[in-house]
Amino acid sequence: MRFFGGSDAKDAAAKAAARMTRVSSGWSHLLKSLRDAEGQRILDIGPTSSTNINFLTNLGHSIYMANLAAEAADPRWIPSEPDQPFPVEAFMNENLDFTGRRFDTILLWDALDYLDAATRKAVVDRFHEVLEPGGQLLAFFHIKPETGLYRYHLRDDGQVEAQQTSNLAVKDILNNRQVENLFGDYSSYKFFLAKDNLREVIVTR
Repeated sequence: MRFFGGSDAKDAAAKAAARMTRVSSGWSHLLKSLRDAEGQRILDIGPTSSTNINFLTNLGHSIYMANLAAEAADPRWIPSEPDQPFPVEAFMNENLDFTGRRFDTILLWDALDYLDAATRKAVVDRFHEVLEPGGQLLAFFHIKPETGLYRYHLRDDGQVEAQQTSNLAVKDILNNRQVENLFGDYSSYKFFLAKDNLREVIVTR
């Protein structure tokens, strides 16, 4: 987990990839609240983006980052035996131990689609623990199988720029009912229609 981002070889490779602009109704919805209330703690899940760091800090917020999808695909987490489950507890302790920090907004993007079911549920439960009451979480879900993990860069016009960072494949496709069940402990959720292969949802703690 990084505070105010970082840089490594993966970031350098990502910068070389082209960015594709897409309208995001979910991000447009969140942007209004981020402009109205300064001093929020924001958790951005995904490959490091200097664009996001600068954008959010210029709005007066603190940003924390954790690249869950890429971390979960690291070979060191792969069980040594085919019948062994993914080490969810160890993964959570290393990647989502916030040492008492709580957040007002979580930009989850499409990270959950790259995790197995047990890890996905554990991540959603952890975010429920650390998200402030009334806090909001933005999540994307793929509507068909795809290959490619993207970094989503924020813009001030209600759009985001998607930039492929790896060839990681989506593990599961969740329908609306499955998404609702996944966030069953949260107070509310709102789906947004999209014209591409992503379904967007804003979840409120």
